[in-house]
Amino acid sequence: MVDPQVKAKLLSYRQSIDNIDAALVHMLAERFRCTKEVGHLKAQYDLPPADPAREEFQIERLRQLAKDANLDPDFAEKFLNFVIKEVIRHHEAIAAKHGGTKETA
Repeated sequence: MVDPQVKAKLLSYRQSIDNIDAALVHMLAERFRCTKEVGHLKAQYDLPPADPAREEFQIERLRQLAKDANLDPDFAEKFLNFVIKEVIRHHEAIAAKHGGTKETA
């Protein structure tokens, strides 16, 4: 049988984790709302879906933020690369709907 104090502490941590997960989902939804607008702007002006220079800058920025927060920078980079890949996919789809012709650059 688990000590009631341990069980209560575990439940408390799990509630915090659940709250953080919910916040992450809402933050990602807001981020993708903004990147969708960027995608429409890029499609309107026939700009490429990807911006490698910005992506490189953002990865370095996020790696430093991760270090400052005592989070594994490699994990942070993998996460951001996943998000960037999804954003580019969305931008390509938006461009296709607008008849864009530029390839990913």
